[in-house]
Amino acid sequence: MAAMSSSATGWVFRWPSVRRDARTPAVLGAIAIAFSSILVRLSHASPSTAAIFRCAYALPVLGLLAWREDRRLGPRARRDRGVAIAAGVFFAIDLMLWHHSIGDVGAGLATVLANVQVALVPLVAWAVMSERPGRRVLAGLPLALLGVLLISGVLEHGAYGRDPARGAAFGLGAGVAYVGFLLLLRRGGSDLRRLAGPLFDATATAAVLCVLAGLVIGDARLVPSWPSAGWLITLALSSQVLGWLLIAGSLPRLPAALTSLLLTIQPVGSVALAGVILGESPSGLQLLGVTAVLGGLLVATGPVPAGVIKGRVARHRVYCPPAGHQDSGGSLHTPSRTPSGQGGSLCTPNRAPSDRSKAHYTPARSRSDQGPS
Repeated sequence: MAAMSSSATGWVFRWPSVRRDARTPAVLGAIAIAFSSILVRLSHASPSTAAIFRCAYALPVLGLLAWREDRRLGPRARRDRGVAIAAGVFFAIDLMLWHHSIGDVGAGLATVLANVQVALVPLVAWAVMSERPGRRVLAGLPLALLGVLLISGVLEHGAYGRDPARGAAFGLGAGVAYVGFLLLLRRGGSDLRRLAGPLFDATATAAVLCVLAGLVIGDARLVPSWPSAGWLITLALSSQVLGWLLIAGSLPRLPAALTSLLLTIQPVGSVALAGVILGESPSGLQLLGVTAVLGGLLVATGPVPAGVIKGRVARHRVYCPPAGHQDSGGSLHTPSRTPSGQGGSLCTPNRAPSDRSKAHYTPARSRSDQGPS
């Protein structure tokens, strides 16, 4: 799992580079964030208060980690920080909508609804970044949306939740906002050595915006009482810091098939924990909706067939010089095996976030990045 290593600038995180070693932190991170909605309910805080202090209590730890990253790797580019701040705007919207969804439809179902973002990310990336989604995404999305419809309770009487239809709308809106957060955070934090810095900028921005939104709505309590504060501290440290960093640092190092399974741990775990800890009992149709959403996510995030990957490799293979070679233009090169594992080196250029004047080469990916909810 993730380890700590000593350097001249202090203790820093060293993330696993081997797929087998990356599984443990990914699972632990998914379990940590599965408790997010449970802790929100246990705090009995208003939606705005929970959003404010999930971010505020996480800032000291994230700030310390970000400072150490900057000392070790140098300051981040101003543009990257601006993109991370923009991501914080979407994160604030996501938290506010999701916490209202938790109050209306329950902690477990709200988490399932927000995880629809896994299928929505490729579609938004297609519209905004011209990253065309695969057929699996287009096949999985209708199934996931059918699940949202069943969870909303509009097809039955006596569905679980104070207002399940409104809760489903809030949850789906939270998922859409989370898409914007993930895509912007990915663009502003593509260097996997820098996980805390972009998250710190986004979290700080979200904290300020949630305070403003809470004051406008009128449900913000800026000095939470005990034991509510204790639950919110636990939420911040377990989900916003530990869980998020573990997942962000490990999922990109895992194969797509395993990633798709790990992404279901949070919604499944939240539904189970909500039933055991909070006594939530969704109806049969709502549980069927949970199954449909999870099925849609598995279809959308499944592995790309080997033949398709091989064809992409053949079309985009380029010459990659020996490891460590540096040409006259200052470009660094690192050869890698092709995704199909059949000889040859595949390199794609990528800008180095810590130094905008140089380019380094990393292995091409066969899937889009996904993040935790």
